[in-house]
Amino acid sequence: MKKIHLVIGCFCVLALLVMPAQAFTMKTLTITLAQNGNAEIDMQYDLSLFEQSAVFFRIADPAAELKSAFQGHSKEPVTVSKATSSSSAVIVPSFASVTSGQGKTVIETPAVSFERAQKILNTYWFAPLISPDFSPATTTMIFPDGYRETWYDRISIPSVTHQMSQN
Repeated sequence: MKKIHLVIGCFCVLALLVMPAQAFTMKTLTITLAQNGNAEIDMQYDLSLFEQSAVFFRIADPAAELKSAFQGHSKEPVTVSKATSSSSAVIVPSFASVTSGQGKTVIETPAVSFERAQKILNTYWFAPLISPDFSPATTTMIFPDGYRETWYDRISIPSVTHQMSQN
């Protein structure tokens, strides 16, 4: 009986050693702007089995982290509109500033960075066990007139100023 426990224990240790240290991977981030500067921000991501367990037991909450990341960009409360095991969406009132005059409307968005989230995660006890990727494979910003800006594999995106086309 002791040999069976030893064999099972060895298999468990071996499984832990060969398992990839995968973690939270942000796949896409889509920021859809409204005419008034409000934004709907949708994030698609993959979670490791360890992280799925953390979400299940409410140790981690990607939707709350997304909300927190964008709360500083609005004077009004940010609202979580969707939260699943693979995606989260928030509504950010007054995310972009909108100025109108002389027949022109200009929308300016703030710079956005997930470096702070990376630094915060690195302070947790389990940080050495995972390797999160907070740089979305694709980040897309969609303006009300259909104009798009796209970035690839960037943890930070710059401020964007766009003059709306007149319909």
